[in-house]
Amino acid sequence: MAAADDEKKKWAPLVNALEPGSAFLRAQKLGGGVSAVVTLLEWRRPNGETARCVVRQHGAADLRRNPRLAADEFKLLRQLEDAGLPVPGALYADPDGELLGSPCVVTRYVEGATAVAEGQHQQAVDEMAAVLSQIHLAGCQAPDLSFLPVYEEIAWAKLNHPPSVPDEALSESRIRAALLEAWPLRGRNGGTLLHGDYWPGNLLWQDGRLAAVLDWEDAAVGDPLSDLAGSRLELLWAYGPDAMETFTRAYTARMSGIDYTDLPYWELYAALRPAGSLAHWGLLEDAERRMRERHRWFVEEAFRRLRVTS
Repeated sequence: MAAADDEKKKWAPLVNALEPGSAFLRAQKLGGGVSAVVTLLEWRRPNGETARCVVRQHGAADLRRNPRLAADEFKLLRQLEDAGLPVPGALYADPDGELLGSPCVVTRYVEGATAVAEGQHQQAVDEMAAVLSQIHLAGCQAPDLSFLPVYEEIAWAKLNHPPSVPDEALSESRIRAALLEAWPLRGRNGGTLLHGDYWPGNLLWQDGRLAAVLDWEDAAVGDPLSDLAGSRLELLWAYGPDAMETFTRAYTARMSGIDYTDLPYWELYAALRPAGSLAHWGLLEDAERRMRERHRWFVEEAFRRLRVTS
């Protein structure tokens, strides 16, 4: 009983801020939140109907990077919803943490699942490419993205702060050396909106269609090739090389105006991101071994293409 009272005391102020006169029903922690605490919140409206939303409380590391992250994510989601993109609609933001003790952004609850049936991978990766291209095109038309960080600056900071012990199992020193030699990249494509972490785990599917793109805390402005490269590695891990190439062909067919010369460099940067952390992801032994093998192949392919074009 005491636990239930504590839950009500914690969440009732937010429920009242969302819909005055409503009554808190329950709060359930959702899985999938890696860098944030994600909670499904339910309440009873004054008319007796039940309503639901998702509350996202950002982690300490993200808030150190951007103390106004909740406000920025709320503003971005509003813009993307207005542009017709499949995102969870933004309902409320508490950037100062007055209600829960930490900043949060509140969005509509979207039904769906991140898993895609084995026989639907082809259709899924094609739709993934379509939506990613829509995100990048929407960024070119967005009224204001000045509140977002510049991705190339984030990448440069990462390159300039190597760990004391490089992850040589993932070729970290070799990758860093190649990127530092080439940096800054020529930036042939200018800057557009980037999701920053566009992978299957951040996508909700409903009846075979992409219902929502989640987790926008890594959004930035930069070269769209950085998103493409990251998605290529994630799809290689999740579904294999055929799915990765299908996704790439579908994206490039829609984004023919992009210069893809620097894609191998952005692939190397994408391959750098799991360095030092992959061993701590809690993967089963076979899954980790497969991911390491595919990562090695991905890196070698990027270097091979750089040698061909040099």
